[in-house]
Amino acid sequence: MESTVIRRAQEGKFVLIAEIGVNYYDIATERGISPMEAAKLMIREAKAAGIHAVKFQTYKAETLAAKASPYYWDITEEPTRSQYELFQKFDSFGEAEYRELASYCRELEIEFCSTAFDFASADYLDSMMDIYKISSSDLSNLPFIAHQAKKNKPILLSVGASNPDEIDRAVETIRRYNRCPLVLLHCVLEYPTPYAHANLNKIVALKERYPDLIIGYSDHTKPDSCYDVIKTAYCLGATVIEKHYTLNKELKGNDHYHAMDPEDARKILAGIAFVDEIRGSYDLKCLDSEQKARSNARRSIVAACDIPQGTVITQEMLTFKRPGTGISPTQTDLVVGKTAAVFIADDTILQPDMLND
Repeated sequence: MESTVIRRAQEGKFVLIAEIGVNYYDIATERGISPMEAAKLMIREAKAAGIHAVKFQTYKAETLAAKASPYYWDITEEPTRSQYELFQKFDSFGEAEYRELASYCRELEIEFCSTAFDFASADYLDSMMDIYKISSSDLSNLPFIAHQAKKNKPILLSVGASNPDEIDRAVETIRRYNRCPLVLLHCVLEYPTPYAHANLNKIVALKERYPDLIIGYSDHTKPDSCYDVIKTAYCLGATVIEKHYTLNKELKGNDHYHAMDPEDARKILAGIAFVDEIRGSYDLKCLDSEQKARSNARRSIVAACDIPQGTVITQEMLTFKRPGTGISPTQTDLVVGKTAAVFIADDTILQPDMLND
């Protein structure tokens, strides 16, 4: 199977990944439905919005965090003060559930992916996914990176809270076992990320340091009114955008408070389409649509006085006026010194057949 994310990225097309994560648990509680029904609902809504891929998070609290692990998020939005306690709320899904979700995504023709947070889930997800996603939190977990790289599939690697030497080591580890396409996602591990901390110029730095890799952006800012954060990231070179996704941004806790909803996704995609339209091509040439204006707004050589037939033309007999349908001012040196083949009245736009050598 071919990854939609990678295919589009390699074609230079924008890719939007909806990071469902584990938000479906809260959606299920809010709507009085099962977590599976909520997860499928979120997938359907993502597909309807035009999103290209959905991503979940696969973990068990006991293999991910020690019971004493402290929080690192905004507790006014998510009041849980222990990572272990938070993850324990959202870890009931296992292989069977993710297999059902992957199958559902195939039916809807939207790419399925889930970030594995332990070796067991990385193994059982292998048959369900065409691409692996490695979290920023595992950037220094080189044995785990190597384990996933050996699956010989494309990889999305978030590089939040990292220094260049750490990114280098992670990339080198992947390349030791895997030559498939590799996407580095700029990311800020601050939930939510204040706009002033988005540091989007890091996208440019990543493109310069890793010219052979695909560069993207995993966004943790709250959706701004014009989606300028994502549009700016795209214009700076981030082809692949991953953003947390919910059906209700007002829900407290977890990743709802900095997520996009389906309407945000529609507006993001429409905004990017407009950006693509106005960016145009890199060709340095006159556009077809400019030809009429080019002809009429440019200037031609024009007679500044009556020029009798047989007169040798001098510079003082000439001026330059619109439209540009006659002899161009760039050819003035070729006109001066020639003889008028006919009588040329004052204010006449000179044409080649009016002149003799």
